[in-house]
Amino acid sequence: MKQFIDKFLQHLEVERNLSPRTLAAYRSDLQQFLDFLHQEQVVTEGQTLLTQIDSLLLRRFLARLHQTNSRTSIGRKLSALRTFFRYQVRLGNLEDSPAASLSTPRQEKYLPKTMSVDEVSHFLDHQRGKLAPQGLRDQAIFELFYSAGLRVGELTTLDVGSIDLAQQLVRVLGKGNKERLVPIGKLATGAIRTYLESRGKPLADDPLFLNARNGRLSARSVQRHMKKYLLLSGLRTDSSPHSLRHSFATHLLDGGADLRAIQELLGHASLSTTQKYTQVSLSHLTSIYDAAHPRSRKK
Repeated sequence: MKQFIDKFLQHLEVERNLSPRTLAAYRSDLQQFLDFLHQEQVVTEGQTLLTQIDSLLLRRFLARLHQTNSRTSIGRKLSALRTFFRYQVRLGNLEDSPAASLSTPRQEKYLPKTMSVDEVSHFLDHQRGKLAPQGLRDQAIFELFYSAGLRVGELTTLDVGSIDLAQQLVRVLGKGNKERLVPIGKLATGAIRTYLESRGKPLADDPLFLNARNGRLSARSVQRHMKKYLLLSGLRTDSSPHSLRHSFATHLLDGGADLRAIQELLGHASLSTTQKYTQVSLSHLTSIYDAAHPRSRKK
């Protein structure tokens, strides 16, 4: 079974050119299924093992996942299995996919966690005046997050050459290796310029944001630094870099930006993904209405 998984992952990497992060998710999900097969003593090696896997076995696997995983996580793992078995059918290793008849669990509806305009302003302004190299770097990071609505994985992969300070643009490589150009504001541009000047003359292919060892800053480090600054600024610490991305989209929508434009800025493949921000904006309007209208004011 492992050789089928390895060949499939190679196909995803070489032919479909998936990102390392997406490949890691596929590898983890398929390894979890492989562990389940060993626990169920379905351990015959080779193609015989593939033919032993049926929809009932997959349903037992999903039932076990329901004990410890969210429906969103289960849906992702099922998607990985569907893609894997479709590939085996394409290669002729199976006649039919045992995952084809399985339905995806109904996903939990949730609203993205956002920060108010005042909270974002307080968070960003609280960092000003920190002249140490790390302080300049962190100010540039969080100004850019809120100015461009980036994912944390997109920000950490930026190089110096990804930023055009003169045109106030950042070139982002998003999901599926899709490239997009995103405008950045004056404050973010100034913070990035100041940080780069503190580094001397970095080359275009150098990482934009460095760690203490002059290597590329990791996503985990960015998340840790944000928690620290939230604590120092007296704000709730359950926000994350992704909260700044959600806040970017919600504040644009509240300001009258077109939903299609926000979709392009965020790099969403589907407009339905962007539409969740209309729910956030509607919740905001409803709270204002409840507070202000004399016949709807909540006690």
